[in-house]
Amino acid sequence: MTTHKTHDYDASQITVLEGLEAVRRRPGMYIGNTELLGLHHCVYEVVDNAVDEALAGYCDRIVVRIHKDSVVSVEDNGRGIPVDIHPQTGRPALEVVMTTLHAGGKFGGKGYKVSGGLHGIGVSAVNAVSAWLEAVVKRGGKVYRQRYERGRPVTPVEVIGETDPEDTGTTITWLRDPEIFKAGVDYKYQTLVQRLREMAFLTPGLKITIIDERADQEATFYFEGGIVSFVRYMNRDRKVLHAPIYAQKQVDDMLVEIALQYTDGYTESVFTFANNINTVEGGTHLTGFRAALTRTINEYARRQGFLKEKEANFTGEDVREGLTAVVSVKLRDPQFEAQTKIKLNNPEVKGAVESVLNEALSRWLEEHPREAKAILGKILTSARAREAARKAREMVVRKSALESLTLPGKLADCSERDPERTELYIVEGDSAGGSAKQGRDRRFQAILPLRGKILNVEKARLNKVLDNKEVQAIISALGCGIGEDFDINRLRYGRIILMCDADVDGAHIRTLLLTLFYRYMPQLIEAGKLYIAQPPLYLIQSGRQKFYAYTDEEKEAILKRLDGRNVVIQRYKGLGEMNPEQLWETTMNPENRTLLQVTVEDTAQADKTFTMLMGAAVPPRKRFIQAHAKQVRNLDV
Repeated sequence: MTTHKTHDYDASQITVLEGLEAVRRRPGMYIGNTELLGLHHCVYEVVDNAVDEALAGYCDRIVVRIHKDSVVSVEDNGRGIPVDIHPQTGRPALEVVMTTLHAGGKFGGKGYKVSGGLHGIGVSAVNAVSAWLEAVVKRGGKVYRQRYERGRPVTPVEVIGETDPEDTGTTITWLRDPEIFKAGVDYKYQTLVQRLREMAFLTPGLKITIIDERADQEATFYFEGGIVSFVRYMNRDRKVLHAPIYAQKQVDDMLVEIALQYTDGYTESVFTFANNINTVEGGTHLTGFRAALTRTINEYARRQGFLKEKEANFTGEDVREGLTAVVSVKLRDPQFEAQTKIKLNNPEVKGAVESVLNEALSRWLEEHPREAKAILGKILTSARAREAARKAREMVVRKSALESLTLPGKLADCSERDPERTELYIVEGDSAGGSAKQGRDRRFQAILPLRGKILNVEKARLNKVLDNKEVQAIISALGCGIGEDFDINRLRYGRIILMCDADVDGAHIRTLLLTLFYRYMPQLIEAGKLYIAQPPLYLIQSGRQKFYAYTDEEKEAILKRLDGRNVVIQRYKGLGEMNPEQLWETTMNPENRTLLQVTVEDTAQADKTFTMLMGAAVPPRKRFIQAHAKQVRNLDV
């Protein structure tokens, strides 16, 4: 019998977090994490507020500035946050907005018709995780300012100047708090550029400028074409089958916008937004879009005789092959899955998107019979290829089942059976594979050597991909399938580590593998399971001393320390040049090694980059090489 003791749990054990202390204690709940993701999320939260002013029709210019000391400021020419006394709290409205969770102009329905800020948490959360923050408001002919430190006001809302009554807006300036964010993390210009470009696409007539004073970089985005321009931008390096199809309609209090275009490619690129927030995990608007697309295409195909009476309908997978689309909804009360706003949950959105797309696409198909025929021809080819892929998948699965005791012949498996404790090294070449097999820790490290280069999956349908023996070996080793049949719960290893030579061929093989995982096993990347090994570039020996350098800068620093001594420098171009002990010591030993985790910060940009680097169109790749030629390091001669 258990005796329940209560004397060690009383009222004194209950903690009440005042003000913004909850955000400082659990920042990950509000901004994602305390690394790069959370750092950039702070910028997005502040920019979202400015974009909300643009959506309301009061702002047409936003300037994001990264100062040399990594202070960030976001300036807009909207109405300016109110500074008068808030009736419920008796404090200035600016102070309430900046220091109180769930406070803002988005709850009563009068301040904004639509907004990306759902919880009224955004700017106050940024304030909470900042060493200091200043808000400057231009409103009513005066300039107001208030300063905060770690979320607490340290000055009153004070008038610091006068301005033209027509000159209004808000500028938020802050420095991230080193007590919150991990040391060494800093803002990435390109990451912010991609997100701000996206926002400009989604808000026609809004000019967004980013200035990075650290490296003297600047970019401005302004698109009158809205999401049609977005689709054209995404397909710039692809061969398209028709001009973009565009639909826009007000459904009750909701504005639905859809732009779509088919290409001759094999991958689906659909991006969804709710109140300009990128819902990377989709939601009800994506569900409605997919349902309407599949149904409308099938109905048209039957009317035109592409599908006979006894033939099965095209599947969603068939009709989305080669499709690029943007679905944007603007609604008064968005319901997101979390503060990071990655998935939309409003049930009414599904029906609204379905009705808008069904009506617009049906009309377009009837009015453009030639383009419609080209689309249906592609879908028909896709359906046939899907059936071939199904048979190929079944063959791979059957083969995996038959070989379940031995797995792929080249795989050197580990003895540990708990997937969370194991890792699989996918290694370039038999020579490096041999060294890795001898140097590894057999308890938890498995080795799969690849012979030659795998197929470029960007230029092939799944049935062709599954014919490739190296791809078959990867699928069998991982044990979780591919494409629509992928199930991460069956994954046999906790980490998948790509280990390639530090030369041009190695870089190409790594890119081919990354393309395979991104296109057909993206769940591995989303779950943080995919890594890139970092073998050293140089072995530097001086007498009995030896040093490994992973970059040219490290090599120069070591040589400077050894100045005056006799040194021998070996440049590793291939993993096979290392003996097993060296490979373990530098690249495979968890205590010494460095691994790069593969992540996707911007799905639209990642999609476009893979198309440009690995797709059929040569000119975009040539332009990229010419533009970045001077940045190349370690090129084989």
